[in-house]
Amino acid sequence: MKPSRRVSARLGAIAPSATLAVDSKAKALKAAGRPVIGFGAGEPDFPTPDFIVEAAAAATRDPRNHRYTPATGLPELKKAIAEKTLRDSGYEIDPANVIVTNGGKQAVFQAFAAIVDPGDEVLLPAPYWTTYPEAIALAGGTPVEVFAGADQDYLVTVEQLEAARTENTKALLFCSPSNPTGAVYSEEQTKAIGEWALEHGIWVLTDEIYEHLLYDDAQFTPIVRAVPELADQTIVLNGVAKTYAMTGWRVGWMISPADVTKAAANFQSHLTSNVANVSQRAAIAALEGGLEEVHAMRAAFDRRRRTMVDMLREIDGVVCPTPKGAFYAYPSVEGLIGRTVGGVEITSSADLAGVILEQAEVAVVPGEAFGPSGFMRLSYALGDEDLVEGVTRIQKLLAS
Repeated sequence: MKPSRRVSARLGAIAPSATLAVDSKAKALKAAGRPVIGFGAGEPDFPTPDFIVEAAAAATRDPRNHRYTPATGLPELKKAIAEKTLRDSGYEIDPANVIVTNGGKQAVFQAFAAIVDPGDEVLLPAPYWTTYPEAIALAGGTPVEVFAGADQDYLVTVEQLEAARTENTKALLFCSPSNPTGAVYSEEQTKAIGEWALEHGIWVLTDEIYEHLLYDDAQFTPIVRAVPELADQTIVLNGVAKTYAMTGWRVGWMISPADVTKAAANFQSHLTSNVANVSQRAAIAALEGGLEEVHAMRAAFDRRRRTMVDMLREIDGVVCPTPKGAFYAYPSVEGLIGRTVGGVEITSSADLAGVILEQAEVAVVPGEAFGPSGFMRLSYALGDEDLVEGVTRIQKLLAS
């Protein structure tokens, strides 16, 4: 008899989230009494704004929220998402084409599951968020990395995408502002990529969750606004987690053409049913409440961003492009590969991250989590004093 697997090959092949793993290890070391500073998790250090919390508290007392509601989301929230899309992205959508999900990750997975079949290839600009390739693989697709390094400010070109396109190319993952690099595509670059995808009939999954976290002269360009004809082959992924410091509330959404929405809605009806109603009510308050507190958080992120980039650039062997969005710096540490740091020969950015954690007690995420080795991701969504202390420790270690 053929031996059976205890764990399915499909789930057994999934790599754990590297960012959450680093954050978990840092917290475990802190709990053990070590003064670890963590740059790992992509999570604002601010509390959720009070007006959102108060809306949630009121929602707990409303019996409507104690029961099942439509699997695709509260009609009031879907309407608020449509109004927010018109306000922030400049084009109209039908609320019927919105699915509210349990955080942005569920939206990502459902989007790939809705359009990808076995044998389909998905172009994945690298460095990429660690979850994308796992979601593509779970849907039966094959991620095809298209790498742009620090010399390109981590922005892929149409020429690179075209070189990677084959007859099996089904979709492109587009993320601007980017996690992990903080790179932001210009309007011209976004339009060129959108027109290329339209020409070749390629789906675009556009992750716009960092749309409000922009700095310097960077501007958010929704790809559907840049190329309106692309709407029928685009899935928009978004959520309240980053903009409103609501990572724990677990509210994301996907906006898609009607046929894709129907398929994904059927899937979600079996997978999770509705998102927690109290969280949905909080999300309504967030989307309808304006962006004043968001702008205050962004000002703090901007200050920390400039401090971190300046300090990283002081380290010999480190090259750090200026991030224009999100809350991450993504320095190249390729110049440190082959050196000895703290008595350890560095052969990869994973080696370097391990030495930094053990000897400087600072947690960073190595580039291997996001594509090629030779890079590190540091989140600057933490307090100013911890940020300076943490980068100072890295400076001292790498200067020794």
